[in-house]
Amino acid sequence: MTTFALVGAGPGLGLATARRFGKAGHSVALLARNKERLDSLVTALPEDGIQVRGYTADVLEPASLTTALQAASDELGPIEILQYSPVPRADFMKPLLDTDPSDLDAPLAFSVKGPITCVNAVLPGMRALGGGTLLFVNGGSAVRPNPRVAGTSIAFAGESAYAAMLHDALAPENIHATQLIIPGAISPDAEHSSPEVLAERLYALHTERDGFRHYAEPLPE
Repeated sequence: MTTFALVGAGPGLGLATARRFGKAGHSVALLARNKERLDSLVTALPEDGIQVRGYTADVLEPASLTTALQAASDELGPIEILQYSPVPRADFMKPLLDTDPSDLDAPLAFSVKGPITCVNAVLPGMRALGGGTLLFVNGGSAVRPNPRVAGTSIAFAGESAYAAMLHDALAPENIHATQLIIPGAISPDAEHSSPEVLAERLYALHTERDGFRHYAEPLPE
């Protein structure tokens, strides 16, 4: 059995995606910095017969990510699918002209250094398996910079560039890097952006392995 590892687990999209990959037969490793939240998510999933464990890690602390992903691989099985989708903090979203250089330290660590740390941790296992999937989930500012949320726009652009380069560099090794852009809010009532619909979309990106960038719905005009 191989493992689906989710960085940035939460009760909406995170739980829905974990349930979808778990029902497909993967063990599930949930990573988040809030242990209480992790415990509640872990408790919810075994009802579906899913093998799941939670690992406390902070995307701003690279060592904690590496340790958690290694533990998940050792305890649940090799990581075949990694999803990187933590929700940016509100203080990353200052207006452009109010943004100082120091305001970019945390967003870049969150959206660039964090993904690089996670990918470096799981690549050896994916190579040993003969393939794998790297799922990157971002908001619309990743492709259309928004001056109202400068830090996230700049950091998401860096994450997008990194993921796109991975898509090309790892394709010969049967490791598929792909990005899902979610332009609007995730809502249970949304036609294209409910947690369950997005979970199905992410599972399809893993199984169909078609191209790099995909959109949950068109970008607003």
